[in-house]
Amino acid sequence: MTATLTLRNQEFEVKSGMTVRSALEKLEIPPESVIATREGELVTDDELIEDGELIKLISVISGG
Repeated sequence: MTATLTLRNQEFEVKSGMTVRSALEKLEIPPESVIATREGELVTDDELIEDGELIKLISVISGG
C-alpha cells in the first residue's frame, strides 16, 4: 500500500498511512521547503496519505 509524492520531475514512493510531514522527513525533504497539494488543493503536513494517492510537492521560493 503506497502513494506517490512528486517534486519537479522526481517521483517518490511512500507508505500510505503516513502523515505528509513524516513522509517528507523520511525522504529528507525539509517540510518548510515545499507546499503539498492533492488535486490542486493544499494539504496540511498533519494529513494522512492514502493508498494510491498522488501528492504534488511545490518548491517554496523565498527572497529578500
